[in-house]
This record gives sequence, C-alpha cells and structure tokens, in this order.
Amino acid sequence: MKIVVLDGHAANPGDLDWTPLAALGELTVHERTPASLTLVRAAGAQALLTNKVLLGAQELAVLPELRYIGVLATGYNVIDVAAARERGIVVTNVPAYSTPSVAQQVFALLLELTRGTGRHAGLVREGRWSSAPDFCFWEGPQVELAGLTFGIVGFGAIGQAVARIARAFGMRVLVQTRRPDPTAWPEVTFVDRDALFMQADVVSLHCPLTEETKGMVNAATLAAMKSGAYLINTGRGPLVDEAALAAALHVGRIAGAGLDVLSQEPPAADNPLLTAPNCVITPHIAWATRAARQRLLDTAAANVRAFVEGHPQNRVG
Repeated sequence: MKIVVLDGHAANPGDLDWTPLAALGELTVHERTPASLTLVRAAGAQALLTNKVLLGAQELAVLPELRYIGVLATGYNVIDVAAARERGIVVTNVPAYSTPSVAQQVFALLLELTRGTGRHAGLVREGRWSSAPDFCFWEGPQVELAGLTFGIVGFGAIGQAVARIARAFGMRVLVQTRRPDPTAWPEVTFVDRDALFMQADVVSLHCPLTEETKGMVNAATLAAMKSGAYLINTGRGPLVDEAALAAALHVGRIAGAGLDVLSQEPPAADNPLLTAPNCVITPHIAWATRAARQRLLDTAAANVRAFVEGHPQNRVG
C-alpha cells in the first residue's frame, strides 16, 4: 500500500519517528504541500494523511486509487467527508490526544494575564528591578485565582480537564454545555451561556466550531462580561469576533484575553488583536508538546493498521 503524508512537519518536525507508519506500506512524507502540488503528490496513493491540506470533492474525484484518509488532528473539516463516503473512502481522525497539553496551555495563558511572569522576567532583564527603589516591583495588577469564577463553554474531554485544574486552583466552576450532567459533576454548576458570560471572572472556550458558535464572542457578549474578566480561547479562532474583542480590549471593557488560535493562521499583519492591549497570543501551540504529538502519531499509525486489518477505528466518515 502506498501511503503519503502530505504535511507532516507540524506533527513531527524531526523529533519523532515515522517508523510505525512506514511498517504498514510504502511511505512518503512531505513536510508541507501547497495546494498546487496536492494532486501530484497524492496520485497513486491508497492512503493519505493530512493535517491542514484540503481534500475536497474535486480532489477526491481525480484520485481513483484512494481508499483511506487519516487526519492528523481531531478536527476534520479539511476533508469533504460526504464526498469521501460516496466514493467508499474511509476517513479517520485522532481524538483526545492533546487533552492534557491544551488544558495546561489554558492556565499558562491565564497565569500570564493575571501574574505577568514572562512580562516581569523581561522587565528584570531590562534592568528595571536593579533600578527599583524597593526590594520588589510590579507593573499591572497581580490577581489571585482562588475564589474567582471560571466559566467553561463546552464540556468535552478538554473542558472537563480544565474544570479539574480550575478546581485545584480553588476556583468556582460554571459550565455551559448541551448535555449537562449534575450527577456526574456535582462540583460544578451548569448554567446557560448568557449567565456564564455575565458571572464568570474567566471565560474559556472549548466548544466545537459550528454555525451556532461562530462569532459567539462578539460585542454583545463582551459587553455582558465583567470589566475585570478574562477571555481564554484555545478552541477555534472563529469562535471570536476579533474586531469586537480588539475594540473591547482597547477601551478596557474586559481585563484581558489569552488566545492560542486566530481566525486566520498565520494571522494577517493587520489583525487588530496583534496590537490590542492586555492580549497574550501564542502561535497555536497548545497541542504541540512532544508527548501530545507522540500520542498523535501513535494513534495515526494505529488507525492505518486497523484499516488494513479490516476494522477501521476512529472513523468519522
């Protein structure tokens, strides 16, 4: 079986091993594939693995030998799943591999916003502590998390992991989800979305991107938030109206935002959030710990193996 990885660099920039996948067929790994080369590189492959390279109906129509697509991620919107199903092409993803890492990044962003560890370390290197008149100094408020209310929108595996960490910090946890389960989670309070945005000191987004949730953080929801509240988004960039968030930050409508995802990645140079005050942005790295990427590759290889053996797993199409 000919196996082609179209864009393997993000998952494995060289610190991991493709050998388990190579053992399943004739493997070719491309670090990145521009749209102009997708069909050239995919030609003749029975199995394609992709992270962000689009495989729509037009591409699938001219790849007659293709029988399997493995998405090197949890989200699979880069694939036209309906078109794949019509052609008998199995589509799989890799669920839950990044849960601990993404939950960790949520609090890395929040702690930078509330304590400014990285910012203050930079000020020390600039000589600000050396020239201070006192034994200590700080810029901006120092905020304690214990006793604050942490709101979670979406309560899948990552949302649940975030809830546990928030509780460990001594925070009250509010959750908005389509399927509340107070019996299983007596330590959190389930509320509707409006109540969550109004009551939470921190709002963290962990819901899927749908027509309903696209732009859910907008001028109206930001106006409903506490003036001292923080927004964290490690989910999907389009959940947030970026112009509205930038405007809110410029006027101090909320205290700050921590973002690991944006609507366009890499962002355009004129994205208003890049110059917004009290906005910490990381370049979509929540998922990228070595441990998480190892789980990703292990599961991707296991998915291909299961397909070869006739019992596909983690099938989404």
